[in-house]
Amino acid sequence: MNPRLAGLQSYPFEKLAQLIHGVTPPPGKAPVRLSVGEPQHAAPAFVLEALKSHLAGLSRYALTKGSANLRQTIAEWATRRFHLNSIALDPERHVLPLAGTREGLFSIAQAMIDRNTESPPIVIMPNPFYQIYEGAALLAGAQPYFLNTTEETGFRMDFSRVPERIWERVQMIYICSPGNPTGSLLSHEDLARLIGLAQQHDFIIASDECYSEIYLDEANPPAGLLQVANDLGIEDYRHCLAFHSLSKRSNLPGMRSGFVAGDGAVLTQYHLFRTYHGCALPPPTQAASIAAWNDEAHVRANRDQYRAKFDAVLKILKPVLAVEKPESSFYLWPKTPQDDETFARELYARENVLTLPGSYLSRTAEGVNPGQNRVRMALVAPLPECVEAAQRIRNYVESLG
Repeated sequence: MNPRLAGLQSYPFEKLAQLIHGVTPPPGKAPVRLSVGEPQHAAPAFVLEALKSHLAGLSRYALTKGSANLRQTIAEWATRRFHLNSIALDPERHVLPLAGTREGLFSIAQAMIDRNTESPPIVIMPNPFYQIYEGAALLAGAQPYFLNTTEETGFRMDFSRVPERIWERVQMIYICSPGNPTGSLLSHEDLARLIGLAQQHDFIIASDECYSEIYLDEANPPAGLLQVANDLGIEDYRHCLAFHSLSKRSNLPGMRSGFVAGDGAVLTQYHLFRTYHGCALPPPTQAASIAAWNDEAHVRANRDQYRAKFDAVLKILKPVLAVEKPESSFYLWPKTPQDDETFARELYARENVLTLPGSYLSRTAEGVNPGQNRVRMALVAPLPECVEAAQRIRNYVESLG
């Protein structure tokens, strides 16, 4: 067995299952799961129709790099969304489809980390974080470096806190904007600073932007890594990789479709890796993806639903919990009146509402675990269920005195 497997921790939902093992919630209260960030809005009917109408494509192998039509559609979408008007996004050089961002975020580290160095390579990631980053780094033979994102930093990665000795060993950095679980955004200035550091120290930026289309201010969509690289005139999008998905944007988590775009030289090598890795999207999935990337009406409607849920839920919770509306994403990240494990377990036991302890999404770094005494709440259920859950959470908090 690969000895690096011993370095992996249990996934957060496995820890949650252990936490509530043996607990029987009240049978008269229907369960509401706010623990998993799995969209429960309806998948777009026209996308499902495109999927069904191309089922005959299953009779042939798909290309690893996807169809020219899919790559062109992705390039056009990214160009529109992120105003890539200076550095053209070439669908032949700058775009590769993925079987969802999770697959790409993991495999990019396996393809790109060079272990033949005098000191172990370092991969920086936010803390708290999406656990794939840590696992990808460890299995690639790199050392994770956790950069705390706390209330003090506005829940953003503060790159000035990374020592120079660390930058000298960094081969990759994972960023997530909008952030999971905090919903915070890296600004144009933050991203420009990071791109400058990447040019200086020669590392890859892997930007997880899977929540980029779930934002609350319709007039101000979040900036993306390629957008800032374009504004800075970074030729060939050097050192910059942006990862996107249809899971959150289009309520299609089960379709496993996304893309990576950016550094042409890196993607040439990554494509070679993927021809062996075996993650080509089936032709029906490609056809459905083209339909989804070409439509924005269903995405705007999706955001409208999340806005309504945030407004309704926060009206109930803010009087009793330290919780704020995020800039983007569909998560709440409140402080808890008890330690996060006790809060999650007892809330489930008394109200049949599942949340995820924040410490399961974090690691202790610089003497603190930034997820401790917080829980993640994913407002993915329908509005009535979210309102019901919020009222139960309030009832529980108020019962604590």
